[in-house]
Amino acid sequence: MKRFFGILIILFILAVLPKVLGTYYVTLATQMLISAIFAISLDLLIGYLDLPSLGHAAFFGVAAYTIGILFKNGVNHFWLNFPLGIAVAVAVAALFGLLVLRTRGAYFFMITVALAEVLWGIAFSWRFMTGGDDGIPGISRPSLGFIPFSLGGATNYYYLVLFFFLVSFLFIYIIVHSPFGHVIVGIRENELRMRALGYNTWPYKYICFILSGLFAGVAGGLSVYFKGFVSPSDLAVTLSAEGLLMVLLGGAGTLFGPVIGAGCIIFLEHFISAYTERWLLLLGIIYIVVVMFAPQGILGLIRSRIAKAG
Repeated sequence: MKRFFGILIILFILAVLPKVLGTYYVTLATQMLISAIFAISLDLLIGYLDLPSLGHAAFFGVAAYTIGILFKNGVNHFWLNFPLGIAVAVAVAALFGLLVLRTRGAYFFMITVALAEVLWGIAFSWRFMTGGDDGIPGISRPSLGFIPFSLGGATNYYYLVLFFFLVSFLFIYIIVHSPFGHVIVGIRENELRMRALGYNTWPYKYICFILSGLFAGVAGGLSVYFKGFVSPSDLAVTLSAEGLLMVLLGGAGTLFGPVIGAGCIIFLEHFISAYTERWLLLLGIIYIVVVMFAPQGILGLIRSRIAKAG
């Protein structure tokens, strides 16, 4: 019952934020929610399968580029562009999954980086289609067609992103608490034992990998409309590393942890970068401190404090 009321309070706060905050903070909250979707999509791999990927930006970026290229060619319909962006992200995840899931550990880590770098190289060099290092600027937010709701303005777009965040969070919550989710947790703990119990583990890992790519594509599609711009940085390893940091900082293997981590990273990024260009160095120091004193992340630290107090 306490958890239920806690969730209601959080939903109420998220709903009224634009009413009490200025445009800058509404925009910042929107970016936090988009990053949170990206972080929980990556947590499906890191927290629930123990597969640390440093190429997750590939799915984020291809969704963003799909929407950007369609816009560049005169197609600007949300209910066409956005689903197509997600579909391309799913297709890329399905292809990459066939390659990367045959490896584990450091090899998995390295091959995800390599594949993401291939896409980054294509985006950087295929100038006539992607704009090269200049990217595709000026991507405007389309109307929602039959839905009388404009995407113009920070507040309206915040509510659209909030809707997709809640839907994504709910779907991933259902996935990880379903029998399918229990199997992937079992694979994380001891894959050999799961095989001995009669489970063919590869399809479970493959489906989880594709689902992870799908939700990363949702984040990428929302991001390109949020920024109005897509560039090779949306496919870069640095974006994947930032997502990895969000998951580990908040607490891998949980759903609220990556959301907390995303909020902290985006807030610190904006706060620290206002005073120094070396904000990445300071973020690294903060991360080292958290890993040393809270190896289970911020959420794990909070839970342990509550348990001791109880």
